[in-house]
Amino acid sequence: MGQVVSLLMELLGTYSLPPESTVPIAHGEYPNSREANERPRMARYKCEPATALKELIKVASWTTSSADATFRQAVKLVEPGSASPGETLVYGMLALPMRYGGLGCKMLKGRRVRLNYKIDFTDDAVHISSGMPYAISDFYVPAAKTDVEYNGFGHEEHDARIHDGNRNNGLRAMGVKVIVIHRGQMQDIQALEAVARTLHRDAGVRFRYRVKGYRELQGRLLNELRAAIGLPPV
Repeated sequence: MGQVVSLLMELLGTYSLPPESTVPIAHGEYPNSREANERPRMARYKCEPATALKELIKVASWTTSSADATFRQAVKLVEPGSASPGETLVYGMLALPMRYGGLGCKMLKGRRVRLNYKIDFTDDAVHISSGMPYAISDFYVPAAKTDVEYNGFGHEEHDARIHDGNRNNGLRAMGVKVIVIHRGQMQDIQALEAVARTLHRDAGVRFRYRVKGYRELQGRLLNELRAAIGLPPV
């Protein structure tokens, strides 16, 4: 499921990965061994989405074959708007249902998460953010009024840190909480679980596992998502 979800998120997103990062999964293979924190090679960003969710829903309605069951289910789980492979990985782990290894944050209190969601600032938020008129939230959870940010390679630069600090000040002025996930935490299932527990608590929803063998499911999902963006298993 994780690989199909990741590929669909790429189609719906604004980034594109090279064939060598994604083709091997069609043959049940992982990419060649590489450093776990290496950036997926030759990824292109700020692309136009290849398709729209409504088109995927239409295609899914046309097929009744059991061979397409995973695709049909994945279409129900994905969300448009991912801007990077890292954001897709965050979405897969935090949003997918627990029966697939996810942490069940997609629809807290019936309110769907939003990817790269624009939050317009009030005057106070503009001033405290050094003039920013709005912020774009990587993974916005309306029920918890929380922005989950994935800080990849680009966020480690000095100017990016200043920008992120100003942006986060503006969000705090809007009453929006900010949780930052770093690259290393994307290999730490317990760290991701702590994020999910926080989101559930802030949404007033009890966090509880309803499946057996959830750690095994989580490890499998994480490695499927990593394989789909050209990274080796952890």
